Amino acid sequence: MSEESDSLRTSPSVASLSENELPPPAEPPGYVCSLTEDLVTKAREELQEKPEWRLRDVQALRDMVRKECPNLSTSLDDAFLLRFLRARKFDYDRALQLLVNYHSCRRSWPEVFNNLKPSALKDVLASGFLTVLPHTDPRGCHILCMRPDRWIPSNYPITENIRAIYLTLEKLIQSEETQVNGIVILADYKGVSLSKASHFGPFIAKKVIGILQDGFPIRIKAVHVVNEPRIFKGIFAIIKPFLKEKIANRFFLHGSDLNSLHTSLPRSILPKEYGGTAGELDITAWNAVLLASEEDFVREFCQTVPVCDSILGQALPPEGLTSDAQCDDSLRAVKSQLYSCY
Repeated sequence: MSEESDSLRTSPSVASLSENELPPPAEPPGYVCSLTEDLVTKAREELQEKPEWRLRDVQALRDMVRKECPNLSTSLDDAFLLRFLRARKFDYDRALQLLVNYHSCRRSWPEVFNNLKPSALKDVLASGFLTVLPHTDPRGCHILCMRPDRWIPSNYPITENIRAIYLTLEKLIQSEETQVNGIVILADYKGVSLSKASHFGPFIAKKVIGILQDGFPIRIKAVHVVNEPRIFKGIFAIIKPFLKEKIANRFFLHGSDLNSLHTSLPRSILPKEYGGTAGELDITAWNAVLLASEEDFVREFCQTVPVCDSILGQALPPEGLTSDAQCDDSLRAVKSQLYSCY
């Protein structure tokens, strides 16, 4: 008798099954916290996360989804739901609303979220439009570096840049460390022209900001803008009306004064392009991380999953989901601002 047959014959679990029974499917492994002791303490103090109640809180949110949103196609894994609880400081109702908004946003902007995978964005990644720096800031925040001047509008539409941003955020938020610490954005507007700025109109600005504020489980701790030209006054005029006060207060405009930037982001963690001592800016490492995650993104964003309209109707919706016509007057006003600032 073969070893396989012998093991089946002597296995109590298999031997106890009748001929018509099959063993139950293996359950996915339970949640295992990867946070350090310091991050557990930080999560307790800043996010109201109590380790002894963590799984109870996750189960409470899972029960709410099943009861109030039974047709919402979403993962109910512990680790996935924890993202939303942490983003809303373990307020069940707000975490549920964020989860519903998250799926509503994905469904309402298909040109951004459909087929969202690294291989579909190789041109954007290769351009250097965005990357994640290898070192975190003193608070442990990963630094998302964006350089709009690297985008050539004739090569691909602005929505491809937005897709790359969300691709990066989805990868970052998989880390429990990022869920607790949040992220910092470093935006370099050197060389951004009037014609390029005009692509980022109120309609797109409102959608992007609406999703970041109300439809994605990420904590944005600061936005540092450097090398902004005069035209940025017009760009910020587009953005500011849609920002909540808390987020607006986290914008810091440094101009060409890198010493000002270094008061928040030390030179030791910055590339030399920003007066740092951490070597030249390298986009290849982060691009490799994303491209290695291809299968994960294919499973999550490249499948057709029906979602109940009545459930998605419960979303706010985040302030970004309006029609182009509603933004026409605003767009004309902003264009005049752009020209006056140029």
